Amino acid sequence: MLKTSSISTKNFFEKASKKILITEDRKNYLLKIAETIASIYAKNEVVNLTFICTHNSRRSQIAQVWAFFAATYFKLNIHSYSGGIEVTSFNRSTIKTLQKAEFLFQLSDFSHQNPKYEISFEGTKKSIIGFSKLIEHPENPLNFIAISTCPNAEANCAYIGAKYVFKLPFEDPKRSDGTLLQEESYMEINKQIAGEIYFIFNEVKQKLPFLF
Repeated sequence: MLKTSSISTKNFFEKASKKILITEDRKNYLLKIAETIASIYAKNEVVNLTFICTHNSRRSQIAQVWAFFAATYFKLNIHSYSGGIEVTSFNRSTIKTLQKAEFLFQLSDFSHQNPKYEISFEGTKKSIIGFSKLIEHPENPLNFIAISTCPNAEANCAYIGAKYVFKLPFEDPKRSDGTLLQEESYMEINKQIAGEIYFIFNEVKQKLPFLF
């Protein structure tokens, strides 16, 4: 099992929420997402979130993993998924930056093209399976809130089955691949996504005080 020891996932999550910069317009949009999640949660006591990016390789994977952690952290019955419009693989630099936040990756199904990883974190018995897949893959739910994390997915995806669609693009760390800034770039996106996921889930929790 692959694991680093620099910081706990909980500490990384909390620090990211305090240090990231969110513009006023983006903050208002995050609040809109949180309000929608809370509204569905109040009716069904469960919400499915599917994070979408073209290749389901970097940003959508990071968002799914942090939403998985946030559901436990905030004690919310929210399930996170991810998908794309093309199948590639769970990018290795994405895995490395999540490992630096103390997520645990266990190879569960080896494939040279698209291996599967069982992902968890210290203190939980829960896990999710991470690999690149289409939005309509059988492991993804039929009814969900779609959150696109890249502009290309917004333009090319019909979001079949999505009750709501939110466009929340993040900068693509792929731009730094092969450069001296690669590790830093992936870490900055990791922190930004973690912090914004914290913001959304914290708002959901505050809107549902009767559930806690």
